[in-house]
Amino acid sequence: MKLIVLGSGTSVPHAKRSSSAYWVESSGRTLLMDCSTSAITRILAEGLDWITLDSIWISHFHLDHCGGLAPFLAGAKHSSEMKKRTKPLRIFGAEGLRKLLDGFNEVNNYKLFEQPFPLEIVEIESLEKFEIAPGLEAVAMSTPHTDESHAIHLRDAEGATLVYTADTGFTETLSAFARHVDLLVIDASFPKSKPSEKHLEFSEAMYVIRKAEPNRAVVTHLYPEWDGVDFERELENFSVPCEVIQALDGLALNIRNSEERKAKNV
Repeated sequence: MKLIVLGSGTSVPHAKRSSSAYWVESSGRTLLMDCSTSAITRILAEGLDWITLDSIWISHFHLDHCGGLAPFLAGAKHSSEMKKRTKPLRIFGAEGLRKLLDGFNEVNNYKLFEQPFPLEIVEIESLEKFEIAPGLEAVAMSTPHTDESHAIHLRDAEGATLVYTADTGFTETLSAFARHVDLLVIDASFPKSKPSEKHLEFSEAMYVIRKAEPNRAVVTHLYPEWDGVDFERELENFSVPCEVIQALDGLALNIRNSEERKAKNV
């Protein structure tokens, strides 16, 4: 499994951080986790193939996570390359996803659902397993951000695991959901003094990381309040069980099953 951070930022415009979008590759399949308005541009900037994308996961319906869906589908509809596509594109999210897309579609009668390939809209249930792409299993868990917001747990055919919290307030259940995963991608919106209980500040993210004990962790969804903060110095204030990385646009990480890796090193 491989993760590429397309957007490590928020809804606030930033010169170096695009809004939320994350690319996952596993066994020749691809998944886009969240689709901000900058997602398609960032996909192309990283040299990735949007034409063969298998699935899109929408964590919740704030525009910095889903606002790129309409431009993506409008672009797909009119792309000469997409006319050759035959495999389905599947878009996953919580209840209300279809209503959201209907709203985007009705703004200017874009006919977004009339694609040259099969388009599937899948509304998931919390804590029920589903296949998000061939060979890639998922479970989603409701989080305290919006009514529909969910974290997602991925497991590929080789046993590699990833949890993406997306935007979330603090909850003890995150630690259990992400227990011993190979990579935890976690909201750490503010270095301190968060203005809202709907996000995590750094100390709360570090608490979840300590409890979850992932193999590695990436803190992301970083507001401009992080600008000028010495991340490594902040990290020194905490006892951590693993490598903790500050997300940057373009960050790429290979994710291997940690148990398999340990066995090979014995």
